[in-house]
Amino acid sequence: MQRIKKGDTVEIIAGKDKGERGQIVQVMPKENRVVVDGLNMVKRHQKARQRGGQNIPAQIIDKPAPLDGSNVMLVCPKCDQRTRVGFRIKEDGMKTRVCKKCKADVD
Repeated sequence: MQRIKKGDTVEIIAGKDKGERGQIVQVMPKENRVVVDGLNMVKRHQKARQRGGQNIPAQIIDKPAPLDGSNVMLVCPKCDQRTRVGFRIKEDGMKTRVCKKCKADVD
């Protein structure tokens, strides 16, 4: 089970956007990387192209780049603090993520 999932709110703890919060857009578990919406923005040049009769001009776009998973921490939805993630097995046998600070379920 993943500690951080798509849709979670996280806080960046290292790098140029330290202290900023955002939503996870994409998780890449094999590379241990995450993409946070609107943070770690980079500029990319896009070549001119044709698509279905449309001419799309060349342009420079801003897009979010992946961050290392160790540089983000989950923000607990209950206590609104960045926290480490633990796991608990409920009575019905389901495994759930738990906030280490307030002991509330994250899922």
